[in-house]
Amino acid sequence: MTLIQITTTILFCWVIFIIAWERFFPYRKGLPFFRDGFWVDLVWYTVIQSYVLKIVIFDYIINPVQHHFDWTGFQFIKSWSITEQVLFFVVTHDLYIYLFHRLQHANKLLWRTHEAHHSGKEVDFLAGSRSHAIEIIINQTIEFAPIVILGADPAVVPIKAMLDAMFGMFIHANINVKLGKFKYFLNSPELHLWHHANYREVFHANFSTKFSVWDYLFGTVYDPGHKPGDLRENWGLYYDYPKDYFLQHAFSVKRFDEKNLLKYKWFRFYYELRPNLMSALRKLFGRKKNATVVKMNMPNDLPPSLMVTEEDEIVNYNYNQQ
Repeated sequence: MTLIQITTTILFCWVIFIIAWERFFPYRKGLPFFRDGFWVDLVWYTVIQSYVLKIVIFDYIINPVQHHFDWTGFQFIKSWSITEQVLFFVVTHDLYIYLFHRLQHANKLLWRTHEAHHSGKEVDFLAGSRSHAIEIIINQTIEFAPIVILGADPAVVPIKAMLDAMFGMFIHANINVKLGKFKYFLNSPELHLWHHANYREVFHANFSTKFSVWDYLFGTVYDPGHKPGDLRENWGLYYDYPKDYFLQHAFSVKRFDEKNLLKYKWFRFYYELRPNLMSALRKLFGRKKNATVVKMNMPNDLPPSLMVTEEDEIVNYNYNQQ
């Protein structure tokens, strides 16, 4: 077997294991497997966007940079073992992700490239794949360009990509797990699911991806010892956010109200296309329940501890209706 086949097999087995873990030991009980946004996350973000952006990042960004400049004097890791190279890039990139992630929550422009990742109300192993295309281009270019430019073994790329995917699924998974003292070093759903909760306390907390030590080291950890609330308004964003892949990207450029756009026939046709197709498939396979377009509005009776108001200074910049 080639290395790609091995890493793909390991990743496939990990997906099955995480799915079973979620079913038997859920963090939030009752979350459906085919939850809201499942197919958008799987088809558009996990499959299509990942494939397209891999070509963009490696063929049109990293390769030209690699071949247009002489990097020989910078390739100090060529003599290292593959294990040493993988550890070096895992640790250094994780520190970068922590710092950039923290900046995204503090900068109104960068927040536009990150809010999609926080839009899910039902967080599970697949939710981590929902990331704006610009965010992926920035992060994965900075992740993989040094590996190629610094002359690392070609095996480092698929190995690190596998570890990224495995950890991404783990920290977003709907699993009730406690790491004990290891939580001070390794990240887990115990900390990261709080980051996806809709509370003021965690908007600037729990930024780590693989190593929670960064949050403890820089004083950004939030670990109250209990779970967030289990209502929909306790999770995701405090404002309405599009459910469609393309509308989510458009929303990052120009704020709009989907209800106002539904007056246009072309938009209504596009907006209802996927639900109508799903409805047709259900009828085809004998299911009577019709698909409907679900529009979540901001509840009027949110608890005062929630990060929900546009007047709150800490989050005022995140939603600028234009």
